[in-house]
Amino acid sequence: MWDVGARVVCVDDRFPDGIRDFFNALPVKGRGYVVRDIVPGQDWKLNGQPAIYLVELVNLPNEHGIEPGFACWRFADQEEVALETETKEYAEL
Repeated sequence: MWDVGARVVCVDDRFPDGIRDFFNALPVKGRGYVVRDIVPGQDWKLNGQPAIYLVELVNLPNEHGIEPGFACWRFADQEEVALETETKEYAEL
């Protein structure tokens, strides 16, 4: 898991239909972001899981006054992604 200020890259931006009813800003696969906070969250089935807030994306609070966050599994450490990309490019040479 990351600390506040860590740089991450979105690795999965496939969201269910109707997600814009809950989010006004969504991450895009391949783009880098900075972790603003990590908070307790839950998935669509109400299972507990950590959620992250990103500096670059701020969503409006829901009916409970809570800003919706993003599942951590949607992101990877920016340095790890860069290393994987370099390794793949080197292997293709």
